[in-house]
Amino acid sequence: MTNRPGPGKREIDDSELLDVAQGPEQARSLHKALRTLANNPNVSGPLQEMAQGILSGRMGMTDVIKNERYMGALGDRMAEIRRAAESQTMEDREAEREKRERWERERDEEEQKERAEHDGPSTNLVTGPKKRGRGGHRG
Repeated sequence: MTNRPGPGKREIDDSELLDVAQGPEQARSLHKALRTLANNPNVSGPLQEMAQGILSGRMGMTDVIKNERYMGALGDRMAEIRRAAESQTMEDREAEREKRERWERERDEEEQKERAEHDGPSTNLVTGPKKRGRGGHRG
């Protein structure tokens, strides 16, 4: 189940994040991160509400930065991540490193595929009438 807008509702596109991103690639990454927050069942409360609000266009990133509730939730989540990292054993760290490297490879492959689909030629281009050959030999 996703939290993408239903019929009649639209989700912002990457270009609408360019006011806070440093270019189209960063805007695309930010958009993807917001979708992850909005649709992740392990994320709830203010962070999910924030991501859903931005994706729906009800609020912008500058609204989030000015909102103490959302910034507090981001800070709390970062503190949780830091505490978890500090309590890891060397084996845990190595397993996490391998997992992160695998995830980064998969993400890079996915982004290359998305970029190719986004930047590639359309498969529905009209190039003119097909030439039909005649059967048999000329002669």
